[in-house]
Amino acid sequence: MPEMYFAVRAHYSVAVVGGGQAGLSVSHELRERGIDHVVVEAHRVGHEWRERRWDSFCLVTPNWQCRLPGYPYRGDDPDGFMVRDDIVRYLEGYVAHFRPPLVEGVTVTRLRRSPGGAFELSTTAGDFTADQVVIATGPYHAPSLPPMARQFPDSVTQVHSSRYRNPAQLPPGAVLVVGTGQSGCQIAEDLHLAGRQVHLAVGSAPRVARFYRGRDCVAWLDDMGHYAKSIDDFDDAGAVRMRVNHYVTGRDGGRDIDLRAFARDGMRLYGRLTEVGGTALEFADDLKVNLDHADAVAEGIKDAVDAHITAQGIAAPDEPRYTPVWEPDDQPRELDLDQADITSVVWSTGFRRDHRWIEAPVFDGRGYPMHWRGATSVPGLYFLGLPWQHSWGSGRFEAVGRDAEFLANHIEASRRLADVCGTLTGAPTDLASALPIG
Repeated sequence: MPEMYFAVRAHYSVAVVGGGQAGLSVSHELRERGIDHVVVEAHRVGHEWRERRWDSFCLVTPNWQCRLPGYPYRGDDPDGFMVRDDIVRYLEGYVAHFRPPLVEGVTVTRLRRSPGGAFELSTTAGDFTADQVVIATGPYHAPSLPPMARQFPDSVTQVHSSRYRNPAQLPPGAVLVVGTGQSGCQIAEDLHLAGRQVHLAVGSAPRVARFYRGRDCVAWLDDMGHYAKSIDDFDDAGAVRMRVNHYVTGRDGGRDIDLRAFARDGMRLYGRLTEVGGTALEFADDLKVNLDHADAVAEGIKDAVDAHITAQGIAAPDEPRYTPVWEPDDQPRELDLDQADITSVVWSTGFRRDHRWIEAPVFDGRGYPMHWRGATSVPGLYFLGLPWQHSWGSGRFEAVGRDAEFLANHIEASRRLADVCGTLTGAPTDLASALPIG
């Protein structure tokens, strides 16, 4: 399927590194503008969804929010939630739809600016240069495990959420799940529904109701403009970019993830895991705080929906508010692996970024790319597909296309400017304010 232009070309106007939804989106926009480019993907299209998601995985946003440029969702279940294999087929269909200049199975190992101004890219298939580069590899590069993972006994099987597939993959016995972001909560549910005894270390992630007052909460938030809200509207943009997503699920048509209900039905909940010593585990005394915080966020979203309904005069059914079904009274803060028959741990502790291959001064002290709507201070170097790159939907199917359009306009404008100046050296650092490309 890939068109091997790479084998016969030494230079491109634009190189796009990464062939996921972000890289494909900007490729579509570059092609619409007639800009020569190549998309270099280390694996196959859909790799992240195919290889790093569990068997029952599904989107938590409705299918109608899949809006890649020129390729909106075309199925017969717009309010449903695509499962893993459907997501892969959606991306493969996108490639077949507009046939991008895509090279698969090639890893970029080094990116640097040459003295002449072009970017030099070293890859597993050879080297080439480009006038401009879009890094569309996303933020989730390497599984992140805390140092305490090394303190568990060798007899305990440990897997990161990116390597979890199904309950049968794990040895018989109880399972400890650490982390309650979207992956941790959904994996805990997957194990719980399979009849496994689950012990869950609960973090501070917020939650959101699946449905409220007759509609999916995502639909209400979309109508209210939340997904289009700019990161520039926040005083603490750096902190906002690091926020954990609200947990909810699209499984079986979509429903809430209520950790209290899991506890009522037999799941064992604890606060954050703080220490491991042999078979002895210790947890923080923050379970109630974390559960109350998650509920408060969900109820706050309902408050906003109520206000929107009232302000717009929308006819919507009333709905009673959530009542906690379980309280963490006298919850233990210690646990012995042997006594609880815990034979495996699933670490839902996120990922770390790995940009060591990029030789450019564009990262802050935490390794996060410094940019404005994807444009960095290095002329001609861009990022795409980052969470909160510009809006809540930036890292998702919902809005990555808008960000791709913006960057394609930016690239096109810089090329026009370079033509006028007579030399293509990429976008000047102040191009975002100098040119009317918004």
